[in-house]
Amino acid sequence: MRLENKVAILTGIGAGIGQAAALRFAEEGARLVLADLNEEAAARTARMVEEMGGKAVAIRADISVEADAKAISEAAAKAYGTIDILVNNAAEFTAKSVENATLEDWHRVYGVNVFGTAMVSKYAIPYMKAQKRGSIVNVGSVSGVLAQKDFATYSSTKGAIITMSKCMALDLAPYGIRVNTVCPGTIVTSASEREWKRVGLTKEEWCAKEAPRHILNRTGEAREVANVILFVASDEASFITASEVMVEGGSSSW
Repeated sequence: MRLENKVAILTGIGAGIGQAAALRFAEEGARLVLADLNEEAAARTARMVEEMGGKAVAIRADISVEADAKAISEAAAKAYGTIDILVNNAAEFTAKSVENATLEDWHRVYGVNVFGTAMVSKYAIPYMKAQKRGSIVNVGSVSGVLAQKDFATYSSTKGAIITMSKCMALDLAPYGIRVNTVCPGTIVTSASEREWKRVGLTKEEWCAKEAPRHILNRTGEAREVANVILFVASDEASFITASEVMVEGGSSSW
């Protein structure tokens, strides 16, 4: 019950890492506001939490729209009165080279990954400031620290999130608010499934291709990332801020 009586907002919780984090937070006693672009997916994850005996409010939100980003914190305040934790997990996975990306591609991926993360944070921060404590976890990626072929659009947003998180941590430290980035490597999620289908591989073939890129010689699972998000968000990580925590099986180390 590491998050007992804590109120946590999580975005992008319809599947994968976001859903796994929502379930881990519920297991540890948090009261949740779950936001996703897909209303049905948000409701489904909320039902899963409630079936575990947890509390969850589901909200449909496009975080690239400022009004929607603001509505997430308003829903938390209405349901629970405050906000203790924010996990910015929602992401757009447009991955193209600078040469091939259109201006629309750039607007779409930055609109969600950078501007959306900033806007959701903007409206949650005042609640944390009021109580002189809080924890924000921004989900980055190993892509934010490595060069990857035809990934400039997505990778640059994740690099921006890492730097933005450090700046947020500095600005918010006087108010007892910690800000960190958790950077997953190759994790088996619905986004991964779209990728292996796009390139014509089976799950087993895709995992076998990706595994050697990691020191641990395997791909990761969403719950493994969720465990780290949980730790960084919790009071157990009380002396960790402005850090990027890698959950990538060693893929960025060789």
